[in-house]
Amino acid sequence: QVQLVESGGGLVQAGESLRLSCAASGRTFSSYPMGWFRQAPGKEREFVAAITWRSISPAYADSVKGRFTISRDNAKNTAYLQMNSLKPEDTAVYYCAVGPKYSARSTDSSTYVYWGQGTQVTVSS
Repeated sequence: QVQLVESGGGLVQAGESLRLSCAASGRTFSSYPMGWFRQAPGKEREFVAAITWRSISPAYADSVKGRFTISRDNAKNTAYLQMNSLKPEDTAVYYCAVGPKYSARSTDSSTYVYWGQGTQVTVSS
């Protein structure tokens, strides 16, 4: 059974950093693209970042570009989202997701197959 478990969320002040982790189990995901999405209260889920299975050309939402960095360690079956210079508008539940094998990284949530349960990130001003 495939499972994605996010961790690393929490409450921080504006300007601080957090690193989210997404640990995958039940399958080796080295050949799958991985992405991060977030959903704030009352808003739709939105794309944050995505990375190919070869860790080439990561993609970022304009709102996080230059502040967030997505990476992955295929040996650990884990993806990461380093979030720096956090802002109150980054407050949301963050989800990791895995796309189809050998597919390109995508900003469209509907293309992802597996999802984690989410981790809360709260940034106070």
